[in-house]
Amino acid sequence: MDAWEFYKGKNILAPMVRVNTMPTRLLAAEYGADIVYSEELIDRKMMMVKRVENTAWGTVDFIDPDATNDDTAVVFQTIPEEKNRLVMQLGTGDATRALQSAMVAVNDVAAIDINMGCPLKFSTASGAGSALLKKPETVHDILTTLRRNLPAETHVTCKIRLLETMEQTVELARVIEKCGVSAFGVHGRYVGQRPRDAAHWDQIKQVVESVSRPVIANGDVFEYSDFGKIRAETGAAAAMCGRGAMWNQSIFRKEGVIPPRDNLNSLLTKCFEWNHSLKNTKYLTREILIKSTGLENEEGWALNKSKSLADVAGVFNIPANVIGRKRVSNLKRPCEDLVENDENVRVKSTSEQ
Repeated sequence: MDAWEFYKGKNILAPMVRVNTMPTRLLAAEYGADIVYSEELIDRKMMMVKRVENTAWGTVDFIDPDATNDDTAVVFQTIPEEKNRLVMQLGTGDATRALQSAMVAVNDVAAIDINMGCPLKFSTASGAGSALLKKPETVHDILTTLRRNLPAETHVTCKIRLLETMEQTVELARVIEKCGVSAFGVHGRYVGQRPRDAAHWDQIKQVVESVSRPVIANGDVFEYSDFGKIRAETGAAAAMCGRGAMWNQSIFRKEGVIPPRDNLNSLLTKCFEWNHSLKNTKYLTREILIKSTGLENEEGWALNKSKSLADVAGVFNIPANVIGRKRVSNLKRPCEDLVENDENVRVKSTSEQ
């Protein structure tokens, strides 16, 4: 699909660490998200995983072979039904590692995105995230390597923040455009700004006016109408929402958000149906509760003490028979060069991708 067709007028779920796991992405899409990002996936980790077609659940799982427990075994998980809207975001500071990790999942996603905006130390210490903003040669190397080697139908993008001056930001934007990317995202904040600081939509507008590729505007989208506002005020092709969608995925509903508790129950149902990681299920729940009812109450304490998905279901009065409801052991899907692991799981190592 042409880049403008893929991005123009779209409402997008922004990448958020530990938030953009499969239940969040699926729920956001049900509410109306046109494109959904994965959480940032670290290149070195993705280079080590095994791609597993799990026919028992109908999922494609990317498994850490060195994981010591089920909660950490699945590094990334998706289903074929979300391929055409799914963007895998990578944390990388090296072109070779970027390509190797992208190739692991390139057939399961619509686009590969490079994180060039995260200011946190865990990302920048390895030369990734916002550390790339002042390394235009590395940016060029990573993006051109991906565009040259990935299938033509796979979109290649990146997401940046504002640099210290508008001139520097525009200069980087033009470097990125020349790499042949389909689009790129601009988070309208400087590296040193915190989420509570207002996003600079006016500066996103200047970036949009300086390039000819689609720009995805990000920052301070907290209700459905803000998607249209940020596109109108910046001229961006698409609009992206992060925290607003973390707190209530129904921000993507054109009819308006649903009550936080109803949204939470829908998200938990997704987690239970897919037998999702207990650790991540609790994390997603905490993030929603912190914004709504808080955690210093009976419900919050019970959530923290929960030792199983059934325990969490009990806390929120969701029937336990929902757990595992998506299991479809007879589902079959074509997979090349299969290595038989057991009757329900087929493994293809990254070296065979």
